[in-house]
Amino acid sequence: MTAAHRLLACALLALALAGCASWTEPAATDDAPLRARAATASRSDVHVAAAVLSAEDSRRMFGADINATGVQPVWIEVRNGTAEPLWLLSSGTDPDYFSPLEVAWSLHTWLASGTNARIDAHLQRLGFSNPVGAAETRSGVLFINPERRTRVLNIDLFQKERLVPFTLFLRVPDDTAEAPAQEGQPASSQASDIADATALRSALQRLPCCAAGAGAATPLNAVFVGDLADIGAALVRRSYRRDARAGDAGQQVFGRGPDIVLRKQAQAGAPATRLRLWLAPLRFEGVPVYLVQVSRPIGGRFAERATGDAVLHEDMDEARNLLLQDMIYSGGLAKLGFASGAAPHATTSSRYPGDGLRAVLFLATRPLSLGDVEFLDWAPYLGLHEPSAGREAPR
Repeated sequence: MTAAHRLLACALLALALAGCASWTEPAATDDAPLRARAATASRSDVHVAAAVLSAEDSRRMFGADINATGVQPVWIEVRNGTAEPLWLLSSGTDPDYFSPLEVAWSLHTWLASGTNARIDAHLQRLGFSNPVGAAETRSGVLFINPERRTRVLNIDLFQKERLVPFTLFLRVPDDTAEAPAQEGQPASSQASDIADATALRSALQRLPCCAAGAGAATPLNAVFVGDLADIGAALVRRSYRRDARAGDAGQQVFGRGPDIVLRKQAQAGAPATRLRLWLAPLRFEGVPVYLVQVSRPIGGRFAERATGDAVLHEDMDEARNLLLQDMIYSGGLAKLGFASGAAPHATTSSRYPGDGLRAVLFLATRPLSLGDVEFLDWAPYLGLHEPSAGREAPR
């Protein structure tokens, strides 16, 4: 063997030994710290608990900081008090969730097949596994995409002929970013409570038409009516994630920036639909009302990643209608109506020509089918619809 060959062999051996020593299986994977701070809920003889893992929890339980890979591990426990097994639907928690073996692969080391196999086995053992049998309690970790500050966690438990759904709001322990003052808060005690649908429609038409900010005023083209848990559940099921960015705060309604901002990314992280929500000073039958701006960036999926989110595409009606379709498929839409109120942008001189209508979406606890959606007889929209002002009719 030549000196060069010996040197290469030594280098490969060193790499292999380094790979074998790069991961050590944790001696203990106690979930007591997670259980102590977990959010809990109960329904129909089913009890759930959940908590987001910190980087310290991740290292303690997995032997590596899973959070640093862009994955957010969430511990979930399900106690099944029914006589039938339950299945946790991971795609209801995050349509883009990560499997345990997928996450394990990110920890693999070159030339360390034995260690890699132990990593695979360890993460599979700690991952949540189905089913949860009758009168059984089961816990484990789901690996999902990260959210900041507060995790909106859907837990959809499927059982024969029914779905048992939960929505929990979990603190993200390592996130020190300051949350907006209004985020996630219920409407103030001074908000007027409306019990009549006709009166609600009139009140919605009097709300601000547009958000003020640098440049042209941007339309507020949708309204959510419902508890934040039901709104969040429907949006998460359609891949919307909380994602506030620097430019969002510049849009002002009611004298403040948006209370909640969500984005739905297209494939490969391309810019797509954005939602900005403002808590309105009114309630309907005791539940909050949110004024919403639904928009897409100019250029859509062809826009530059860094700058393409800044300028809104002029066809905001299309963005609104795409949201409608998402919410119909979400399983959480109970009622849908259209009300005027964005009339100033329904002009040919506006930068954002449109029909002047805002969609009013009433969200309820899922699951609801497409056939359950009630269409309110407000502004006619679903029949013959004239082209928006400033646009040519299709030929």
